[in-house]
Amino acid sequence: MKLPIPKRELKHAIWLMLLGAFIGWLLEYVLLGVLAGTLACLFIHLSQLKQLENWAEDTSKPVPDGMGTWAKAYSAIHHLYRNELRSKESLIGIIDRARSSVAALDEGIALINKDGNLEWWNPAAGKLLGLRARDMQQPLINIIRAPAFIRYFQHGPFNEGIKLPSHKHSGRHLQFEITLFGDNDKLMIVYDITRVHKLEQMRKDFVANVSHELRTPLTVLSGYLETFLAQADSLSPRMLKALQQMDGQTLRMKNLVNDLLLLSSLENEGLQVKLSPVDVPRLLQQVLHDAQILAEPKHQTINLNADENTHIMGMSSNLRSAFSNLVTNAIKYTPDGGKVDIFWGRNESGDITFSVTDSGIGIDATHIPRLTERFYRVDAGRSSATGGTGLGLAIVKHVLMQHSAHLTIESQPELGSTFSCHFPRSLITR
Repeated sequence: MKLPIPKRELKHAIWLMLLGAFIGWLLEYVLLGVLAGTLACLFIHLSQLKQLENWAEDTSKPVPDGMGTWAKAYSAIHHLYRNELRSKESLIGIIDRARSSVAALDEGIALINKDGNLEWWNPAAGKLLGLRARDMQQPLINIIRAPAFIRYFQHGPFNEGIKLPSHKHSGRHLQFEITLFGDNDKLMIVYDITRVHKLEQMRKDFVANVSHELRTPLTVLSGYLETFLAQADSLSPRMLKALQQMDGQTLRMKNLVNDLLLLSSLENEGLQVKLSPVDVPRLLQQVLHDAQILAEPKHQTINLNADENTHIMGMSSNLRSAFSNLVTNAIKYTPDGGKVDIFWGRNESGDITFSVTDSGIGIDATHIPRLTERFYRVDAGRSSATGGTGLGLAIVKHVLMQHSAHLTIESQPELGSTFSCHFPRSLITR
């Protein structure tokens, strides 16, 4: 694109050259006069350019005086500079307010670059994590050295936080949440959950103690009821019906207590468990046998497709509890004559998967995020009819957490559901 030549400057240049030519003509050196006029024009523009350079080095000085287009250039540059200065001041103000707001938060916030080094943190993070000025640009995993945190920091999953005892303050518990942004940089938020942890521990202790205390009287009641029911021939129909109802409710209470004790045991074990080789296909044959007995009165078909060569490291008893819960749920919520498919092996991406697919009543999508909560029921009446305790999927969730695995649920009302447990490849033994 050709830039237009300012007419005013062109006229000035022509007049200078004509003036130089006239003076040269008087002195009988016309060409030298034209050259002198051209040099004078060049000198004027160079002086204006030098003036612009000096002003650019120190824009606090007044805008220099210019001629013609140079005056317009000075004015335009000054206008741009003032706009940039206002934008910069505005941005600095926003950053200062943001930093003040972040500094006032009780939650700790830290920025970690793509190399895993600390770049910035607010005062709360400094207090919670014991950070000092010398920790700037230091690897975070050199400061927080808990193995569970290092695994979380390096591999995630970042859609879930991690709760750990504080490495700096005894008796304090923290929750870490990491979000990725930019070029694999990380924003880490740290919460002090000491009070919540204590309340949670009190709840766990209460549930465990009450469950233990209930087990003995329930065992006594169940024993006497079995004794009475063994003499059913000598009982009146009214008394027999009452005893049978009592026996059914006692059994339901025993199942609830057993599930509470198992859940309490899993919570107390946490993630610090000793894993050993598990022959999962053989374990699933035992689960299948129990499932067929449960499904026989409903005339359901139970299919097992298990890869005999896929074994993992894990806790056999806990895995059996989780798998049995999923299969039992599928049978309970599948109508008579339905089908339940059990799969164990590697999926298309090579990950290890245990899945249970049924042709049951399905679950509305609004309920799926809360299914693993304790005592959560999609339909309280329907769950009571099937004898569920509302703890099965909570048990499954805790067992999977012990194995660094996770649960996914796919379901459509009236079409069935698929519950899948995804295990990391690092657990494979063969």
